[in-house]
Parts: sequence; C-alpha cells; structure tokens
Amino acid sequence: MNEIIKKRKSIRKYDMAPLDDAALETVRMQIEKIKPLYPDIRYSVDIVQKVKGMVNVKAPHYLIFGSEEKEGMFENIGFIGQQLDLFFSGSGLGSCWLGMAKPEDKKAQTLPYVISIAFGKPAEPLYRELSGFKRKPLTEICEGEDERLEAARLAPSAQNAQNWYFIAKSGKIHCYRIKPNPLLGFIFNRFGCIDMGIALCHIACESDSFHFLKEADASIRKGCEYMGTVY
Repeated sequence: MNEIIKKRKSIRKYDMAPLDDAALETVRMQIEKIKPLYPDIRYSVDIVQKVKGMVNVKAPHYLIFGSEEKEGMFENIGFIGQQLDLFFSGSGLGSCWLGMAKPEDKKAQTLPYVISIAFGKPAEPLYRELSGFKRKPLTEICEGEDERLEAARLAPSAQNAQNWYFIAKSGKIHCYRIKPNPLLGFIFNRFGCIDMGIALCHIACESDSFHFLKEADASIRKGCEYMGTVY
C-alpha cells in the first residue's frame, strides 16, 4: 500500500509562520498536476490565508475549492482535494479537511464554494502508526475481496463516519454511499459525496489503471445510493 496512506493523519495544530514563496509555488505547481475524477467539470483551487465560519483549526494557509454546479461535483472535489492532502503529507506538511469553513473574501474564487483544506508546517506529529487509525473493519464497509479496499478504509471522512459501502466483484468495485438521516440530508449528502471522492482517490492510488463509470444496470442496495463502479 502507498506509504503515505498508511501513516497520514489530519493535522489540527500548526506553526502559524507562513510558508515561504518557494514552498507556496511548489503547492501551486502541484495543483496544476491534479487529475480530476470528472474532467468535464470545471473546478478551482485557490490559496488563502483566512477563512471564516465554524473553524476549530487555525493554520497559516488554506485551500478553498470551488466547482461549477454539476452532477458529480462533490465527488470530483473530494478526489482532487485528497490528492493534495496526500501530497502535503508526503512533503512534510500537515493538512486537514474543514467542512464548516467558508471563504472570508467571496471574490477569492470565481466558482461556487465547496469546501476547504487547512495546511502548513505541523506543530504536532505529522504521522501515526497504522494501529492509530480509528476505522471500521472491512467487513462493515464492503463485501467481496479487493486489496485496494484497505486503502479506501483508511481514507478520512466527515466525523469519521465512513458512510460508504463497496462491493468487489470480478475485478470491479461497485461504490455506494449510505444515505443519511433525512433531517441531516442537506448537509451530509454533500459531505457523503465528498467522502466518496476521497475514498476513490485512495483506491486510484492503489490501481495500475483507474476508470470510474456509472453502470446502467447496477444493483440496488437498500439504504444506499449507487455512485459508480471502479474498473
């Protein structure tokens, strides 16, 4: 398995000194290299120093993600953002997804805001042991066998809920999102789709080739929404 996936963690304490210009330019170059899940969906990634909202993580820098409003936009942003999360961890920087943050300056981006990631030099241990992950066992989130599902199991998710389910069959992975309580649907439908994109990023990291498509005749799973199939 990818060594960063096996030891990454969400960093919540940062050295508040800004990164130097060279380090920030490296981040910008990495943003340009990102491979989206859905190439036909326009998105934006901008670096800012301040966000607002219910933010319990203070960092010197934040990425703010925007997207055109189109089916698959949230999964796409999760897939894109997690590539950057893994990049930060592999570069010695900390990062953390922030679900309740908002841009302080609405003019900072041209596309509708989706979510943020805090990043900077960590002021706490950057990595953890594999035993330090608090995750559901594979038997609770999937059926069938595919070695890539362990990477998906270790992916971060909103409130560590892991509201996904995978069915591995004939070399494919059918992906489902567990539907939230209707009272919480407005918020958690979005987060659940972002989380699916994050998990798909981990699966892609473990794949020799990666294709994600929706099958017209996919099986229905009670209490879940079919999101697509990894080939």
